[in-house]
Amino acid sequence: MTATIEPSPIVRALRAAHLHDAPRRQLLQLACDRLRALGAPYTSVYAYMLHGDALALEAFAGRETEHTRIPVGTGVCGTAVATGEDQNVADVRAVGNYLACNLETRSELVVLIRRGATILGQLDVDSDVPAGFSDAHHQVVKQVADALAVLL
Repeated sequence: MTATIEPSPIVRALRAAHLHDAPRRQLLQLACDRLRALGAPYTSVYAYMLHGDALALEAFAGRETEHTRIPVGTGVCGTAVATGEDQNVADVRAVGNYLACNLETRSELVVLIRRGATILGQLDVDSDVPAGFSDAHHQVVKQVADALAVLL
């Protein structure tokens, strides 16, 4: 017998908003707000969507960032798209091409929003805690990213 995995409360909220015809920007903002509301280690959450060869910031919760457009291949966010792989960076200061959203950030988790092989964007989560993100944190953000891939 296979256990049924219940969707997280964040995924349920996204689905409910989608059923009420929430626009894309509202869905992305809801995802950012709800992830950040989980508390530490989620200091700031950014939703970047892929537009050509750059990521564009479309929603965020937490600290503002000057990085509203990130070229593919630049920083942790751009590297995730260029490699097609999620990134879990325990110490951002050890990354040569790191783009600092703020000086307090110590670790970063980037989870791609993808529909099949197509990358639509990503959820970028910053933490003030070194090595802030476990596999469990990654799975929580991945559930949200996978739901967004279907709903957007």
